[in-house]
Amino acid sequence: MAVERTGVATLKGNPLTLVGPELKAGDQAPDFTVNKSLVDSASLKDFAGKIKLVSVVPSIDTGVCDAQTRRFNEEASKLGDNVVVITISNDLPMAQGRWCGAAGIDKVTMLSDYKNVSFGDAYGVHIKELRLLMRSIFVIDQNDKIAYVEYLSEMTEHPNYEAALEAVRALQ
Repeated sequence: MAVERTGVATLKGNPLTLVGPELKAGDQAPDFTVNKSLVDSASLKDFAGKIKLVSVVPSIDTGVCDAQTRRFNEEASKLGDNVVVITISNDLPMAQGRWCGAAGIDKVTMLSDYKNVSFGDAYGVHIKELRLLMRSIFVIDQNDKIAYVEYLSEMTEHPNYEAALEAVRALQ
């Protein structure tokens, strides 16, 4: 049975239960299987040898998630070819694609955890009550070791963009 963590996250002050472990800087990044489309999948191995900035959002169609993804899309081109910026949500791949097209998002790799919540369970961001992912940031180095983690305690708040970007720059 997966670990359940309570008292660590809220949605507008209401408590949420997160499924999965609390990862820390220095931990080996767990593998996962998510969807690029309804039939094509992706895993951590697909980004081997790259620095990975993983931006986790509950739903791309909300204001904070929209802003978070746009911000990292703007920053992605400044980070160099050895960095991949990934946004993961439980939105269906078609909804992610439609949103990216409308928003002009072209530097972020969008991945969906809708099918098995593999990423959510492995990274401790699966919200049990909602089957969404808790807003969080993970920076993973070229050897798949976690260099930076931010689990937000309130779903509606913005992450610390500068701290995440600084963690990426420190690995370059």
